[in-house]
Amino acid sequence: MLERNLILREIGLTPIWQSRASVAQTSEITAHAETDTNPTANEGIRAPAIVDPAQRAARIASLDWDALHADIAQCVACKLCSTRTKTVPGVGHRSPEWMVIGEGPGENEDKQGEPFVGRAGQLLDQMLAAVGKSRKENVFIVNVVKCRPPGNRDPEADEIAACAPYLERQITLAAPKLLLAVGKFAGQQMLNTDATVGAMRAQRGQRGDVPVAVTYHPAYLLRSPLEKAKAWEDLVAAKRLTGDK
Repeated sequence: MLERNLILREIGLTPIWQSRASVAQTSEITAHAETDTNPTANEGIRAPAIVDPAQRAARIASLDWDALHADIAQCVACKLCSTRTKTVPGVGHRSPEWMVIGEGPGENEDKQGEPFVGRAGQLLDQMLAAVGKSRKENVFIVNVVKCRPPGNRDPEADEIAACAPYLERQITLAAPKLLLAVGKFAGQQMLNTDATVGAMRAQRGQRGDVPVAVTYHPAYLLRSPLEKAKAWEDLVAAKRLTGDK
């Protein structure tokens, strides 16, 4: 019980109540932090290219890790290429136990080229640590789209479709034991549904032979801290899906 309480305190689940002032202050946080590792800034970005989707997907499906991330750095397949600073392919262990899939890079990620930096990233790291996972050891973190949507808006359908071959190849190369989708767009992409996060949390599912778990985005949890208890339940359930003790 003591160990569990320490874990819950580490990710901010105790005490579960908060003063009104504390909740109000937390609710002011506006985050949409997700990104990927690509140190190369994209100067002189071109307009989106017209390419055959099937040929492009087939080419991407043949790339290894390094070639894949180099390809992402030069991608001009959708309109996000014209506004990004850096692409955000992914970060972490390339043969992971878990692959965490977010929605899209935020402002900090766009500047640094790495996913989940800033407060949302710190919370994600704490959540993962509470169940014995780490981006440095056994987790790879990616986003549904590899470039920041302007103003941290939601990614649009054509942008998600343009990045889908990259995400599929990353899943194939990583061969994780679990896909953990955080947020609505990541969950919908992984489960091929338009359901809400709440419904997807209960649904779960499979992508091929890989189990899929869905939980709330850390940025949402920063704005709605009382939902952290549900996220903790999701992480515990995700461990069970892979047989983790």
